[in-house]
Amino acid sequence: MYVAGVMVDESRMGVIEGLGFRDSKTLTPQRREYLSKLIEKHAEGIYVLKVTPRQIDELRKIMTMNQIMVITYAKVLENLKPDKAILDAADVKEERFAENVRQKYGREIELISEHKADAKYALVSAASITAKVNRDRSMRRLERDMGVKLGSGYPSDSFTREHLKALLGTGSSLPNYVRRSWNTIETVSEEMHR
Repeated sequence: MYVAGVMVDESRMGVIEGLGFRDSKTLTPQRREYLSKLIEKHAEGIYVLKVTPRQIDELRKIMTMNQIMVITYAKVLENLKPDKAILDAADVKEERFAENVRQKYGREIELISEHKADAKYALVSAASITAKVNRDRSMRRLERDMGVKLGSGYPSDSFTREHLKALLGTGSSLPNYVRRSWNTIETVSEEMHR
């Protein structure tokens, strides 16, 4: 999992908004790569946090995914140190997510926390694009190293599901690049035994 923050001076926000960023999930990988170069050019600061599947699995033993997201967002804030931040809320209650991030961050900060913020705010979209580009690159490196097509790594991707079926079919333990706490593992396993 990749979580990113993009910091832009308020005087440059018009430039970022003028670039026409959208939710990273609606863009092709090629478009995201192109936009990531523009983001790098115009950003005052960028921080990308990688959380490995192993780390997520270990953390999931003691906390929820929402709590993990609070920690990762706070870590991004610690590295960028903005006065204000806009968050894509990872909790059903936007305000609670903002408060939890604020407490974990431990500094005074103005936070806006909204669902689908990446579709509403160019800056959040820029961060989403940055995270997704890093994730895409990681998936392509893994494919090259393994010599196997993995797809996007998302549950809806047929290549990803087929790869999981092949892994589960061996009866061996799952490799480190697969998150064992992922619900899709259980779903694919059940599909195989129907």
